[in-house]
Amino acid sequence: MSAIKYITISDYKTQNGRTIDISLSYQTFGVSIGDGPIVLVNHALTGNSNVIGENGWWNDLIGEDKCININEYTILAFNIPGNGYDNKSENLIDNYRDFTARDIAKLFSLGLENLKIKQLFAVIGGSVGGGIAWELAALKPDLVKHLIPIATDWKSTDWLIANCHIQDAILNHSNEPLSDARMHAMTLYRTPESLTQKFKRTKRDDLLFNIESWLNYHGDNLSNRFNLSAYKLMNQILRTIDITAERSNFIEVASKISSCIHIITINSDLFFKPEENWNTYVELKGVKENIYIHEIKSIHGHDAFLIEFDQLARFLKPIFKVKVNSIEQVSKCVA
Repeated sequence: MSAIKYITISDYKTQNGRTIDISLSYQTFGVSIGDGPIVLVNHALTGNSNVIGENGWWNDLIGEDKCININEYTILAFNIPGNGYDNKSENLIDNYRDFTARDIAKLFSLGLENLKIKQLFAVIGGSVGGGIAWELAALKPDLVKHLIPIATDWKSTDWLIANCHIQDAILNHSNEPLSDARMHAMTLYRTPESLTQKFKRTKRDDLLFNIESWLNYHGDNLSNRFNLSAYKLMNQILRTIDITAERSNFIEVASKISSCIHIITINSDLFFKPEENWNTYVELKGVKENIYIHEIKSIHGHDAFLIEFDQLARFLKPIFKVKVNSIEQVSKCVA
């Protein structure tokens, strides 16, 4: 596994004015920085920088001779500060309400500056990671060649904010906050059809429904591997995605992004609704040529971006299949 490295960002001032020192951790995989095009991978809510290798959460998509080939690309993954991946209590963040998705994008941008990275071939992320990708592109409109937000949106909708509000209440009032919050979240990450296909109202020998056992397992599993303050922070980041906040309207902000934008939505997503993504595409297509949209067909809902790898790879291969040996090739945009 690639070693975790750190960048110290001193006196960072959050969107709401709090000043804090940040230890930004990251991992790299594949070609060394400076020797190939760079792909920034943003992790999802309970993910981390361990993208590939042992326990790598995106091994099916990224690796040797895979869709994103580590023999040709540098893979860079930052940990969202406070996510607890390095198991260092001093790097946890208790004042989670002081942070927004834009703060995370700004911290990632400062991290890139520290690494002397001026251009990214791609930024890719699912769910909250994709929202941060939108925020980074809005913050640095010419930084990224290919912006690839998956199962996400440029803003947190009322529906999403409502569910994050419920999650926050559970996290602050439940006797078993991590377990209970995770069980609630799992019902949003899947669909009724997905659960019906998987469990068919079957029971265990002790008469517990298998769906109940499955939810208990996911709740207990997260409780054993994740930190409460980290979950609170990640939930806060999720509810604050909005590239228009304190700026102008969506079209004015997004039209300045020079990136080729490849939206990947999921037809059954109950969390980031596909209708929102299609509306984004239609609105922006009127003023921006290099925007594309693909839709994963699945009954599995939001989690389909971690399940339907064949479909996802089919959408991404045209972007990553060409060996990038020159500025001219980097500048090409493919659907």
